[in-house]
Amino acid sequence: VQLQASGGGLVQAGGSLRLSCAASGRTFSNYVVAWFRQAPGREREFVTRIGRSGGGTFYAGSVKGRFTVTRDNAKNTVYLQMNSLEPEDTAKYYCAAVDDPIIRVGVNFYDYWGQGTLVTVSS
Repeated sequence: VQLQASGGGLVQAGGSLRLSCAASGRTFSNYVVAWFRQAPGREREFVTRIGRSGGGTFYAGSVKGRFTVTRDNAKNTVYLQMNSLEPEDTAKYYCAAVDDPIIRVGVNFYDYWGQGTLVTVSS
């Protein structure tokens, strides 16, 4: 499956952005999709994941209550709504997919990756 992330940009602290991850190539609903992010000089870290049918969401503690992940299998797209953004959220955001229903937060468990979209939050 091919993934394309979009929707990043520059936003002030406290603002919102919605990222999209569009998939093509295989049956999208077979895949669990996750979002990761990587800030300059830091390792890529797990943000959230969503199960094949839209349930099974799981969030990193740093974004819980501020970010919401959803998916529309008819449109082959996963969304990440990010509210109350903080400068610490500045990073390149990547979507990733795996054909495995188990909740996994490690980078190595995901087989397919998009190219990333940059989110910059100014203070």
